[in-house]
Formats: sequence, structure tokens, C-alpha cells
Amino acid sequence: MDQPKIERMLRLMKLMSGNINYSVEELSSKLEMSDRTIYRYIDTFKSAGFAVTKIWANTYKLEHMPKSMPDFDKLMYFSEEESYLINSLLDALVPTNSLKKGIKDKLAVVVDSTAIANYVDRRSNAAHVTNLTQAAREKKKVILKGYESGNSHTIRDRYVEPYGFTTDYIDVCAYDLEDKQNKIFKIQRIGEVEILDEVWEADKSHHKQGMDIFRMNGNYIGHIRWQMTVMAKNLLLEEFPLAEKELKRKGNYWVLDTDICNFAGACRFYVGLANEIKVIDSPEFLSYVKEYVQNNLITI
Repeated sequence: MDQPKIERMLRLMKLMSGNINYSVEELSSKLEMSDRTIYRYIDTFKSAGFAVTKIWANTYKLEHMPKSMPDFDKLMYFSEEESYLINSLLDALVPTNSLKKGIKDKLAVVVDSTAIANYVDRRSNAAHVTNLTQAAREKKKVILKGYESGNSHTIRDRYVEPYGFTTDYIDVCAYDLEDKQNKIFKIQRIGEVEILDEVWEADKSHHKQGMDIFRMNGNYIGHIRWQMTVMAKNLLLEEFPLAEKELKRKGNYWVLDTDICNFAGACRFYVGLANEIKVIDSPEFLSYVKEYVQNNLITI
């Protein structure tokens, strides 16, 4: 839908929600559109959730418009960045949330459909989860197109066998057919999911890896125990919500006591808040931090 069409649709909405009841012929004349187009837009309003009432003959009214409804003349379109933000907020909802589809359908009435479609349809976490779930159920291989790796800093296709998910469908567990390893891929970093007409061949090798509270995956290699200030605890929960189950209050402090799959995630968090965290009984972690600081931090 191009911008001129969106503008005419919004002008129609404004006329139909005003104090004057216009007939379809009058609306056609004012907006320089055919009667058929007016009826088609009215059907679109209905499918998008607006209450359309037939006053008489060929006269229709948009009812129950909120008093706080913005001026339609100013509501033209969403930019690509705005479309991306809208979709990111919608994807923050769990994939099974029944409101998602309704919201996206209504947005499609006024949103630049090309810009939003690139993110809603092709880069939607919900769409990826749906396709990956289908592939796992049918034991089919997939290609994770344009996967953005945070470890190798590359963007390339991955040929995998998906077989499970982590908490809240943040990641997909899959067997990498090229590296011959079980891995965890972040769903938000997937460009597209292409389901292949090829059945699993390495299902006996599928093994779901563990994941620590810092979202590092693998087999558990160590343990950390921290005494944290309230500020450090709050920042930890904001960035890593799964940490809540590993926290206990002790007086004015909070104690984090948890297993770790890779010290890297915990180290990055600790280094930024070292004055707010006291490391207790975690010699392996302290050794890792010392080496990390020596190799990565520059003294000015």
C-alpha cells in the first residue's frame, strides 16, 4: 500500500467518524475515489476491528472512536525504523499470545506494508518459532538463513536439525550438520527459517545442552558465589531475568549462588560492576577474571 492510498484511507476514516453522515456517493466525490473503492475500504475497517454501523441505505459510520484518537491528517505512515521498533515490541510477547495477530492486522491498515512486512513476516521471532517447531515435530532439517553469530562475528547460513527450545523460546537447540556439534542458536539472530524436505540423519547425536543464567550454553564447568548490592542485583535481573531463582537476600545484600557453563558471560557482567559485587569462594572465576583483565583492559 503506497502513501497516497494510505492518506485517502485515513481521510475516509476521518470523514466517517465526524459529525456529518456522508453517503458512499458523497464520500467518493470528496475523496475522488470510486464507490467500489469506498466499499472495499469499509470492509477493511471491519476486518481490522473497527465498529462500522450502517445508518441507512448507502450511508455508513465509524462508531466508538476513542476521544483521544489522534488527528488522522497527521497519522500518515511508519518509517522503517518505527516499523522495526513496533515489531520488536510485539515480538517481546510470547509466541502464543493471541493478541499479536490482531494488532498486526490493524497496523497493516495504516502502516507502510512494505517496510513492516520485512520485519513482521521475515524476521518475526514468532514466525521462526512456528517454523522451527514444525521442523522439529516432523524431524526435518532446516537452513537458518543469514544467522548472525556473536561468537564468530559472521553472518552466514546454518544447516541444522532443530529439536528443542530454551526458556520462553529465546533460543533453538539444534545439531549443526557442518560442525557435527549440538549448539544453541538465538532466534532473534535468524534471518529466515527454510524447512527442507530432508529428514534428520543425526538424531542419535542430539543432546540438549545446559544454559546458565547469563545465557551461556554448554556443559556446566564451574560455580560462582557473589555478594551483591541492591543496585547490582537489580541490574542483573534487568539483563538476565533467569537469575532470580538463584538469588537469596542476606541482610542488606543479595547472594548469587549458581552453576556456570562459561565464565565469559559472568565475567563481562562482573567487570562492569566490580565495586558492587564481592566474589566469594569462587577461585576459578577469579582466575578467569584476572586473565581477562590482563588480556583485554588497557591501562590509560
